[in-house]
Amino acid sequence: MHKAGDKIRAWRQLQRPPLTAAEFGEKYGRPQAWPSRTVYGWETHGKIPGASIQKRLAELGICEIEDWLEPVSESLPAGDEHPFYDMHCHGFVRVATSTPRVRTADVSYNRDGIIDEMQRAHAAHVDLLVYPEMCLSSYALDDLVLQDALLDAVETAVVAVIRASKGLSPVSLIGAPLRHEGRLYNCALAIADGRLLGVVPKSYLPNYREFYEKRWFAHGRGIRGKTISVAGNEVPFGTDLVFASSRLPGFKVFAEICEDFWAPDPPSTAGALAGATILANLSASDITIGKSDERHMLCRAQSARTASAYVYSAAGHGESTTDLAWDGQGMIFELGDMLAESERFELRPELCTADVDSDRILAERMRWQTFNDNAVEAGRPEDSYRTIVFDHSPSTGDIGLARPIRRYPFVPNRPNKLDEDCFEAFNIQVDGLMRRIEATNAKCLVIGLSGGLDSTHALIVCAKACDRLDLPRSFIRGYTMPGFGTSKETKSNAWRLMEDFGVSAAEIDIVPASNRMLEDIGHPFAGGEPVYDTTFENVQAGLRTDYLFRLAGQHNGFVVGTGDLSELALGWCTYGVGDQMSHYAVNAGVPKTLIQYLIRWTVRTNQFDHSTDEVLAAVLDTEISPELIPAEATGAIQSTEAKIGPYSLADFYLHHLVRYGQRPSKVAFLAWHAWRDAKRGLWPHEFPDAAKREYAIGEIRHWLESFCRRFFAFSQFKRSAIPNGPKVSSGGALSPRGDWRAPSDAVADVWLAELHANVPEE
Repeated sequence: MHKAGDKIRAWRQLQRPPLTAAEFGEKYGRPQAWPSRTVYGWETHGKIPGASIQKRLAELGICEIEDWLEPVSESLPAGDEHPFYDMHCHGFVRVATSTPRVRTADVSYNRDGIIDEMQRAHAAHVDLLVYPEMCLSSYALDDLVLQDALLDAVETAVVAVIRASKGLSPVSLIGAPLRHEGRLYNCALAIADGRLLGVVPKSYLPNYREFYEKRWFAHGRGIRGKTISVAGNEVPFGTDLVFASSRLPGFKVFAEICEDFWAPDPPSTAGALAGATILANLSASDITIGKSDERHMLCRAQSARTASAYVYSAAGHGESTTDLAWDGQGMIFELGDMLAESERFELRPELCTADVDSDRILAERMRWQTFNDNAVEAGRPEDSYRTIVFDHSPSTGDIGLARPIRRYPFVPNRPNKLDEDCFEAFNIQVDGLMRRIEATNAKCLVIGLSGGLDSTHALIVCAKACDRLDLPRSFIRGYTMPGFGTSKETKSNAWRLMEDFGVSAAEIDIVPASNRMLEDIGHPFAGGEPVYDTTFENVQAGLRTDYLFRLAGQHNGFVVGTGDLSELALGWCTYGVGDQMSHYAVNAGVPKTLIQYLIRWTVRTNQFDHSTDEVLAAVLDTEISPELIPAEATGAIQSTEAKIGPYSLADFYLHHLVRYGQRPSKVAFLAWHAWRDAKRGLWPHEFPDAAKREYAIGEIRHWLESFCRRFFAFSQFKRSAIPNGPKVSSGGALSPRGDWRAPSDAVADVWLAELHANVPEE
């Protein structure tokens, strides 16, 4: 097999969506389409096409002419695994920071350390490797950096590093001092697969406190469209360079150096506006007390503000400590989230690795029109910046996923701010309800209590709103309305809650009214047949809502809705005269998994007395059920999750599909990595062991298909008519007046087809 065939196959699989051999040949074949058998001949049988086709594929950036004569690297897998398991097929790029071994002014020693780390990164399947500033020469050189012998040695070492990169997967950004037209520049060199791609000079030179760079270096501001000669290579030179992979769509890198990062307007801002998804900083920032926090703040802010990934690599042990110290801090942030951080003050070389989601970055920019407006206002940098396309050898197959994935994306996950986040989530709902009470001059709140999760959480919100408004809890009129399937446990829980919270409590048995309605409409159940269809269920749900609305009118109040965000996503609610409707829906922005966690938090933090905590714990332990169908002879109650799937998966799907618009296959890939092993990864703080589940790819696919059908084709008409309710999570809400606007008569075919084509069944 030759390298060209492997590149063609990998290129096809990385398109969005992946191209079959026939589709590839039809779309790109010249002067006529290439048959699929011809494409497979190149990929799997080592066939070599004529010169015109070789030239055509080279023009497309898929493979070079010399690749037809070069064998596939032994480090590449055969590629016969399902492409679903290859993270590159889902838009991920593996990036790493490196703190190589370094010795002051010892260029040969530093060169070998850089090459060692490059090879180690290759073994770890890294695509982008970011080294510290001036790592080839060492940074803390003072006037030694102006010595020609040292600068000659640097250029010689650059040649060795370029040669060593041949056939390795990483694109490497290496720091070095370089001469150009009688000036010395502090530079970042981009090297990939035996080629020096370009050189980026440092824009801002610190010359304050311990820094004295203007004594030695020229700044790079304004250098655009230039070239530089490095060890016989004439390559692009300037601050206008974006390095783009020909193999991985979305992998576009911009480099800046240390102080550039501290500038009020960092060069990387324009780099992002020019299209770079990954911003890299080669730094030799010395360490002082509190400086690590400052770096965190800057990385997080820049990655969030530019909708990018920010990769920061600082110099470490081995630099001169004449007057300074170094901690070797490496960090990888994406859209404001930290993905990975190195161990600081390590004596040995260290790789800090994480997989960046370039698709997520591009999706965020597509939704965030301010980013695009800013690019236009900045003069469209993409039109003037130079894009340097490079080829490299990314690993294929299942290489894992080096990235934290939140199993519960709506649930607070910051242990140091857990109480603050839960307090905030509750009070968003409480504040919204308080304002609605004031605006309507309501004389009471009317709420139906089933003894289940949603109504319990809504009752807590109502109670806290009354407390803050100095209203008695009796302002809340709570009603439990048992039907055909109501269990003793949930009815008991409902009464205990109303008594413990001190609300005005009452019970209305809806069985007689339900029987009358079923009889009036001629339903088989009224004639004695055990028919428990949707009509049977909706009669009960509708009557409960009807009673609540009439009670609200009778007592000059309004109905507080209890249905949650997860149910709205799945359409698991009765439309119109049913639990889909209320006067104000306090839970409309809160998914089921967050409700469970918030109730658990109230118990853990002793928000109420011991008796109330006991009943809240009992609610948490109760099977989620609409309780609309009589219990079976075995005593088993109707299970919601057996019908529509685990809420843990549903909320995971909801977050990734709605917040970022990700393909079903990618959502399945993320879910597989998050949920396949309960013993791996992080769970929310103090999450009960008994509730920790895991799911195989077959289960993930099955429930994702069900979710797509329900969300895209079945339930939008219910969401298009929902009442007001506060948005709670940045993950989004489904109000037609806010985050989510969609036609009610759309179909799910596109999402189902993508899922079926790209996700294995088992």
